[in-house]
Amino acid sequence: MISTNRTLSASSQSPRSPSSQPPYLSVSVTDPVKLGNGVQAYISYRVITKTNFPEYQGPEKIVIRRYSDFVWLRDRLFEKYKGIFIPPLPEKSAVEKFRFSAEFIEMRRQALDIFVNRIASHHALQQSEDLRTFLQADEETMERLRAHETGIFKKPSDLMQIFKDVQSKVSDVVLGKEKPVEESDPEYEKLKHYIFELENHLAEAQKHAYRLVKRHRELGQSLSDFGKAVKLLGACEGNSLGKAFSELGAKSETLSVKLQKEAHQLLMNFEEPLKDYVRAVQSIKATITERANAFRRQCELTETIKLKEINLNKLSLIRSDKVGEAEMEYNELKAESEEATRLFESIVRLMNEELVQFQERKTLDMGIAFNEFARGQARLANGIADAWRSLLPKLEACSST
Repeated sequence: MISTNRTLSASSQSPRSPSSQPPYLSVSVTDPVKLGNGVQAYISYRVITKTNFPEYQGPEKIVIRRYSDFVWLRDRLFEKYKGIFIPPLPEKSAVEKFRFSAEFIEMRRQALDIFVNRIASHHALQQSEDLRTFLQADEETMERLRAHETGIFKKPSDLMQIFKDVQSKVSDVVLGKEKPVEESDPEYEKLKHYIFELENHLAEAQKHAYRLVKRHRELGQSLSDFGKAVKLLGACEGNSLGKAFSELGAKSETLSVKLQKEAHQLLMNFEEPLKDYVRAVQSIKATITERANAFRRQCELTETIKLKEINLNKLSLIRSDKVGEAEMEYNELKAESEEATRLFESIVRLMNEELVQFQERKTLDMGIAFNEFARGQARLANGIADAWRSLLPKLEACSST
């Protein structure tokens, strides 16, 4: 999947070539290294940027980043680019024994590479000042920025207050005190239904892909154990039967290696792409929530303006000295309402554009993933069949004597 997302590759373009070359921004996430010990341990990555964008400090920049830096970038983009599907990040493993396994580290490195290149290839997100900061700032600057974000947006007390507000709103709806304001657009309802169904189906497919990987690994381990046992059995026999058993054991161990390799390929090229799209759909759902919030805000302001207008008319009729203050409040609310309407309309427009791109990319990526899966299974089945078939003459000779 990496190759399909790097549409702005610098492999055929030198940063020092003439300025007539098309603009490009290429990013590589490489060289994961474990730093620290115990609960303070984390993985750092070398992030290499190659570009001819004039806003950047030079044609190539190398910085060191950790997972929380990628989270910072994702959160900043989500706050600023309403209506755009912000690429998803891989999950942070909570299981200590898997956090620093070679396989997990490589899967995360690949997912982070995909994440940042999707941003770099997006026509709007690639212009982000936060992306430039992420790709160029030194480690101390990034640490300060992360600390600033944590201090302002992610204090436990703030999160608890948000939770209480949501809980209160849900209670009001359940008790009939408040009815949620929702869009009544049939096409939008169809879209939401599709996204929720897509998430369920992708999650189910990913779950079974995980089971396939697990089955390949278990079969590979069983063949390895069987091969060792049969080779020991062959060593006890000094005739042709012993030799046949030894070859059978060796062949089993060879096939075990094939199965383990295929399991890894299945994980990286099939299960991980499915998991990535589960995360992508969750990102779309987050944007749907933003759209719903923008719509509700627009409706709330419209209703408030109507009440303010009625109050302003009453004050005007009685020639109250509060008319000026009421008129100022009314105009401020009207300007706020117009801004809320523009934001909502912008989110709708951007979502429609993003969905077209998402569908095109999904068709391509899923086609590649399922093609790789089918090819891998065919290759494995043929390899296993050829291996066992090569042993048949010797085993048949032993059974006929």
